[in-house]
Amino acid sequence: MFRTPPSKRRFLGLAAVLAAFVGLMGPGSAIAQSGSLKVVATTGMIADAARQIGGDLVEVKALMGPGVDPHAYRQTRTDIVAMTQADLVLWHGLYLEAQMEGFMHDLAKRRKVVAVAEALPRNMLLAHDDYADKFDPHVWMNPNLWSHVVSAVRDALITARPEAKATFETNAAAHLKDLTELADYTTRILSTIPAESRVLLTAHDAFNYFGVAYGFEVLGIQGISTESEAGLNRVSELVEMLVSRRIRAVFVESSVSDRNIRALIEGAAAKGHTVTIGGELFSDAMGEQGTYEGTYLGMIDHNATTIARALGGEAPERGMRGALTARR
Repeated sequence: MFRTPPSKRRFLGLAAVLAAFVGLMGPGSAIAQSGSLKVVATTGMIADAARQIGGDLVEVKALMGPGVDPHAYRQTRTDIVAMTQADLVLWHGLYLEAQMEGFMHDLAKRRKVVAVAEALPRNMLLAHDDYADKFDPHVWMNPNLWSHVVSAVRDALITARPEAKATFETNAAAHLKDLTELADYTTRILSTIPAESRVLLTAHDAFNYFGVAYGFEVLGIQGISTESEAGLNRVSELVEMLVSRRIRAVFVESSVSDRNIRALIEGAAAKGHTVTIGGELFSDAMGEQGTYEGTYLGMIDHNATTIARALGGEAPERGMRGALTARR
């Protein structure tokens, strides 16, 4: 007797739940013309953009919190309920939420769903090393690229609530100005790192856009997706590189296990070379909600400041946070 594979049964089960909720609610019943616009975003970065632009006019829920890996994330039944009851669903796209792609495309047939990173011109995107027909999704690592995503969030909010267009445009303009200031700050402090020290080694290849923007050689133990495996040969190659080039600092990520990074450090130590952890970087998720690092500005400020100080550059201990706080 033929048996449906477990993964297929799980997808069919979730599809049935989606159909049931949509059927019960009826077309258009989720959209409330008064009160807050209910927005569900997959990642914290997108949720932050929606909050910055929407202000008091939006109620934003992020599906993925601090430390959550979007590459492996699967929607839960609670997530399905939230998305089917939302006025607007914002997801990244570019194959970041790989396990949610089928669900999102299905949901888009029934609800307002926007893949905001898909708004980026293709000539600004980098190729995906693991999938020939995909692009590297980590565009938030370059504030200038992220500005395009913020504009896409603004447009999606205006479409969902056109009577609030003026407010959304004003708020978006202010946030885009902050992103320009962030880009200027990161360029300034990262340029103080000696050229020979501009090597960024992390758990997975989340920093390629960062490398292109700021002139870094970026190395990841795993590929662009954390679903790819790091083989022993890869670890051995990186250990040899650390030793031969006398690289003294590597970085862990908040949303990826530090197991492979620890293996590199131990391997280099066995060859008589000391490597330290330069700090923890936010790669696929922001910091805790309610903290400065739990915002997009704080996330990138933290990363740039941490990298600059660890690799011999000059950066203020509190980053650009003090200037923003004083201005506001």
